[in-house]
Amino acid sequence: MADFIEEEWEEEVWAIRPNKSQLKRDIAEVSDLSEEISQLTPVQVERLGLPDTLVYAIENATKMPAKSARKRQMKYVTSLMRNEDLDAIQASLDKMKAKSAHAARELHQSERWRDRLLSEDKQALTDLLNQFPGADAQQVRQLIRNAKKEISLSKPPKNSRLLFRYLRNLIDSNSSH
Repeated sequence: MADFIEEEWEEEVWAIRPNKSQLKRDIAEVSDLSEEISQLTPVQVERLGLPDTLVYAIENATKMPAKSARKRQMKYVTSLMRNEDLDAIQASLDKMKAKSAHAARELHQSERWRDRLLSEDKQALTDLLNQFPGADAQQVRQLIRNAKKEISLSKPPKNSRLLFRYLRNLIDSNSSH
């Protein structure tokens, strides 16, 4: 009788299979991340702090043409990536993108200021000095005067580049404060 009771109350254990569709979506996300990393420069890949085997696999993938060999290599990279902390890697990538977007904004702002300073009269310089009180007014005036002279004489834009570089440094130092 005791055997009958034990058998009746034995717990049945079923293997729970993971959702196949979810697994495929997860692998696709890792694959997209791997592809995104393979588009980076070697210096940027190094900044991610990935293991050497993964960095080497990514370097090999970037050297291959977009054919079946590269696809196989990217599958290998994806399989290696699945063992890594993907959230940390994604956070590092997002930081890199934000920095490059910020740098692009500063570059465009410098270009707009240079064009405005070279095309308008004293109002643009006044606006610049109001927005950036740390700017050296005398140096900016000299660069503007020399750049306008180069433009009128159809010379290479050396001073225009110097003005741009000065503005870029000014905007960069102002944004870091």
